Amino acid sequence: MAPRSSPPPAAVLPHPPLPGAGERWALFLDVDGSLLDFADDPTAVVVLPALRRRLAGLHGALDGALALVSGRALADLGRLFGDPPWTLVGLHGLERHDAAGRAQAPSIEPAQVRRMRRETAALAARLGEAVRWEDKGVAAALHCRRAPSLLPALRREAMALAARLPGYELQPGDMVMEFKPAGMDKGRAVAELLAAPPFAGRRPVYLGDDLTDEHAFAAVNAARGLSVRVGGRTPSHALFTLPNPAAVQAWLSDVLDTLMKGTPPHAANPGGPPQRRP
Repeated sequence: MAPRSSPPPAAVLPHPPLPGAGERWALFLDVDGSLLDFADDPTAVVVLPALRRRLAGLHGALDGALALVSGRALADLGRLFGDPPWTLVGLHGLERHDAAGRAQAPSIEPAQVRRMRRETAALAARLGEAVRWEDKGVAAALHCRRAPSLLPALRREAMALAARLPGYELQPGDMVMEFKPAGMDKGRAVAELLAAPPFAGRRPVYLGDDLTDEHAFAAVNAARGLSVRVGGRTPSHALFTLPNPAAVQAWLSDVLDTLMKGTPPHAANPGGPPQRRP
C-alpha cells in the first residue's frame, strides 16, 4: 500500500500497530519527550534499569536494528544509557556511533564554534535567568520552558543571531531554539541508516514528539514506514500517535512481547544486559 500523501487530522490519529507476522522492523526512537519525560534541566534526567532492559531486549529481537535519534550530544546519550550496543545518533544526526564502533562527527571550524558559543551564551544572558543556555559542544540550545511567554522574543533574537553565524543554522523545538552546524537533520540521518545493515531492508518505525522529528516522519512515510507522534502537537506528518512517554514505554513492551513470540529458541538472549562496545 502506498503511503498516504498527508496525515489524518490530529483528533483521529490511530494508535500504532504491533509488528505483523514475519514483519521486520527498524526502530528509531527520539529520547526527550518521547522515550523519557522532559525535564527543565536535561542533565537531571535518569534512565531506569527497566527501560534499559527493555531496549536491550528490542535490540536483540530486532537483530540490532534499534537506534536512538536525539538532539542530545552523543556523549550525553552514552551517559544516560550506559554505553549501549545499539546505534546512537546525536545532535539531530550530526553525531553517530553504532555497535560496530563506526563514529561520525561534524566538521566545523573551531573559530566558528567559539563564536557561536560566545554569542548564544550572551543572548541567553540578555534575555534573563528564565532562559537557560545548554552546552552541546559544537551546538548550543536556549530553553525557555520555565517562561513560555519569552518564546516569541527568543525566536526573534535567535533568528537574527543565526543569520550572522557562518556554518550554523537554527533548529526550532518545543520551547527551545537550537544553534547547530548546518547540513543535517533527523530525516537525513534516518535515511542514511536505512541504506546499510542492520537497518536496510526493514520497515522503518519512528517515534518522536517535536518539530525536530518532522523531517524523520516525512522520511519514514516515504519509505512506507510507521511515523508515530508522541503527544498532541499539530500539525504533524505523523500517521499514528501515542499520548506520552509512559504510553510509549508500554507500547514498546507490547512490541517486544510480540517480537519474542517469533524468536527461535536458539536466539542469543535478546533480553539480557547490554554488551559494552569495545
